[in-house]
Amino acid sequence: MPASPYKEQARRPLSFHRSPMANNARTTLSLDEEHIFRSRYPSVHVPDNVTLPEFVLQNAELYSDKVAFVEAATGKAYTYAQVTRDTKRFSKALGSLGLRKGHVVVVILPNVAEYAIVALGIMAAGGVFSGANPSAHASEIKKQVEAADAKLIVTDASTSKKVQSLELPVIVLGEEHVEGTIHWGELLEAAERASVNFTKQAVQQTDLCALPFSSGTTGLSKGVMLTHRNLVANLCSSLFSVGPELIGQVTTLGLIPFFHIYGLTGICCATLRNKGKVVAMGRYELRAFLSALFDHEVTFAPIVPPIILGLVKDPIVDKFDLGKLKLRSIMTAAAPLAPEILNEFQKKFPGVDVQEAYGMTEHSCITLTHGDPTKGHGIAKKHSVGFILPNLEVKFIDPDTSRSLPKNTPGEICVRSQCVMIGYYKNEYETAQTIDENGWLHTGDIGYIDDDGDVFVVDRIKELIKYKGFQVAPAELEGILLSHPSVEDAAVLGLPDEEAGEIPAACVVMSPDAKETEKEIMNYVASNVASYKRVRVLQFVDTIPKSPSGKIMRRLIKEKMVENMKTNLKAGPEVQ
Repeated sequence: MPASPYKEQARRPLSFHRSPMANNARTTLSLDEEHIFRSRYPSVHVPDNVTLPEFVLQNAELYSDKVAFVEAATGKAYTYAQVTRDTKRFSKALGSLGLRKGHVVVVILPNVAEYAIVALGIMAAGGVFSGANPSAHASEIKKQVEAADAKLIVTDASTSKKVQSLELPVIVLGEEHVEGTIHWGELLEAAERASVNFTKQAVQQTDLCALPFSSGTTGLSKGVMLTHRNLVANLCSSLFSVGPELIGQVTTLGLIPFFHIYGLTGICCATLRNKGKVVAMGRYELRAFLSALFDHEVTFAPIVPPIILGLVKDPIVDKFDLGKLKLRSIMTAAAPLAPEILNEFQKKFPGVDVQEAYGMTEHSCITLTHGDPTKGHGIAKKHSVGFILPNLEVKFIDPDTSRSLPKNTPGEICVRSQCVMIGYYKNEYETAQTIDENGWLHTGDIGYIDDDGDVFVVDRIKELIKYKGFQVAPAELEGILLSHPSVEDAAVLGLPDEEAGEIPAACVVMSPDAKETEKEIMNYVASNVASYKRVRVLQFVDTIPKSPSGKIMRRLIKEKMVENMKTNLKAGPEVQ
């Protein structure tokens, strides 16, 4: 029998029994054997005693005059020399402002040329970067700032109004001077002139460097504690196939939000490590997107499925000479890509590879579909999320028994590696629900690995809604709905949508004397959340079906809503 192209370890481990004190924690039950899968490719070295800023800016002096970041809309650019200089200046400035090791800085910015400088400067100073969505409602930003115990905020003039009431120092990027805030340019200039008069604590690889907020597998937003080691290790694994011939040669589109962990590590940090160029785009509009691809000769574009749908269906695309595109590959990872859309894209853009990846904030990248064929690295099958990256262990477990499963058997995807988060900030309970006593991160997604070592994601246990690649937590929207005085009960779930992937939809039980319309309740939610979280479909119902244990029976509700929409019975208005 020929050897399998991936590595499976079947072994008899020690028995781990659930203790009375660990009823709420993830534990591994007694197993007859464990099926653990590893990469088909050799392990890669992860350097010790190097921080993330040091790792990604290594050898930057050899590329001093090369552009590292350029804004598609304005042409504003930073060379590698300027990125290195300003990262050091900002790190020094933060120390002079009193930032100490472990202090969290919340960054509320669109994708601008300075974004990586801000993030890396915070980390180099020993601080912890926590990105927030600039389009978020002021109340949502306040929640993150308070949950993170932030000491400082970095934003721009247009967003500074949202943080005025938070009573924290605010640094504002841009030309405009905002009263009561610290001006970015003046701060860096002052740091350049100042002598160091404070004792800087040494930054260790094991120190926290990032605190992105994720809904994880249970819904409500939590701070994900990531160390320098976590992110350096993930870059080593995810970039294992990039050869020296590509160093300094790749131009990447920076459209995925940089406050998202993939935007920061997968785009900004990966590009800096490989000395490429990032073309930053603050917002998406199809014509501007296409112009950026042509004007800046973009070769690699990480995007989400709704953009691929637009490239396939929008007639604007036909006004461009696609034969002159320099684009060589796109990557989609934030939401599932429909097979029919993939096929149409490949017909329209035959010279462009479509790569898929799988990962999560709590771990970053886990699988990739494309390696470098010249190094003997294969390309995974269509519709898979790819092969396991080097240095990672993956297993698939029965969600009910925790028994690990053999190949070709769907189960919950679990991963173990140096990239797994330390845990959720100040939330030991949720950490124990996600990382078991043997270090396995439980993703909440159902998938399997085939005979060739390609991984397929088939469903997800968690109830998060993926709207255009953004995570929307039903629990958060239900909480807002229930805060309305006329709402007695509510359930939120995702409905399939061709453009968005999924849209947030709600069933609401109103009090008997309520006068509000469905549209008014939808507007109430919209006034309290970012635009991507808005409820797009809402139906009034008599009751919310629940299980004996009190859990909302979302699958039953979803089936009923789809049926109602098809027959136009009690279908609520739709927000565009």
